[in-house]
Amino acid sequence: MKAWQVHELGRPADVLRLDDIETPTPGPGQLRVRVLAAAANFPDVLMVGGGYQVRPPLPFTPGIELCGEVLAVGEGVTRNAVGDRVIGSSAMPRGGFAEQALMIDELAYPAPAVLDDAEAASFHVGHQTAWFGLHRRAGLAAGETLLVHAAAGGVGHAAVQLGKAAGARVIAVVGGPEKAVVARALGADVVIDRTTTDIFTAVKEATGGRGADVVFDPVGGASYLASTRCIAFEGRIVVIGFTSGEIPAPPLGHALVKNYSIVGLHWGLYATHDPDSIRRAHDDLTALVDAGVIRPRVSERLALADVASGLQRLADGTTTGRVTYVA
Repeated sequence: MKAWQVHELGRPADVLRLDDIETPTPGPGQLRVRVLAAAANFPDVLMVGGGYQVRPPLPFTPGIELCGEVLAVGEGVTRNAVGDRVIGSSAMPRGGFAEQALMIDELAYPAPAVLDDAEAASFHVGHQTAWFGLHRRAGLAAGETLLVHAAAGGVGHAAVQLGKAAGARVIAVVGGPEKAVVARALGADVVIDRTTTDIFTAVKEATGGRGADVVFDPVGGASYLASTRCIAFEGRIVVIGFTSGEIPAPPLGHALVKNYSIVGLHWGLYATHDPDSIRRAHDDLTALVDAGVIRPRVSERLALADVASGLQRLADGTTTGRVTYVA
């Protein structure tokens, strides 16, 4: 079968190779699936470059999130069966940017029937991350103001949708006019283009000087520093990641004086520490998508041959929504 392989670490455009490799065999508790679609995520970029906390042995196939049809099951599989259409995370090093991949039975979930393959593949990681960040970690309440950085991106657009679904007032921060159009279409109440507008000033103006109750930050760097300036009393800054490449060192005295919380989210840890919580979140998210309240925004549908270039565009920060390989 064909699969994208990383033989050395670096930029996706430089190191990814489309190879012919052996079809994987599912181990105990694993599924072998025909990949119907696989979504690109920033952790894929980090993994290819060797900068992610998970470092598969070389060579490996990236693609941490997919929708697949179960073709074979390993010993001890109880949740899923041959023929099921499932979504979830891949079992590295056999990721989703291939014709077939491996998944973990316990962490593979029924694909929502209302979503096509590309949407289903793009539904799991981003919306789960946003759900855990907003509800489990920040306790977002109806009527609060939510500030979302990178709001037109993969996880950011999910946070905008879920914030609106929770009854929050959503302020979206984006980088450019094209991304501002996307954020408005997602339903954001206020859109700030950080390339032309000061985030602190705009948030204070939009909130009558109070600031944001919850900040959803997958960017870090200057975006995080702006958040500390415009966070409300008893506000919560949820640290999702560092797509800017800059990991801030927060002055804790500032958090003390302004009385706000800095909350980290490593969503992948729930698979180890509380896997049932992921299944419960999947059920809640599926109900929202079935009701038409949320829906993944797939901006690009790629052929297998175009995966490396699509992943590079994600790394360069020029994409919106979800970039997804479709078989």
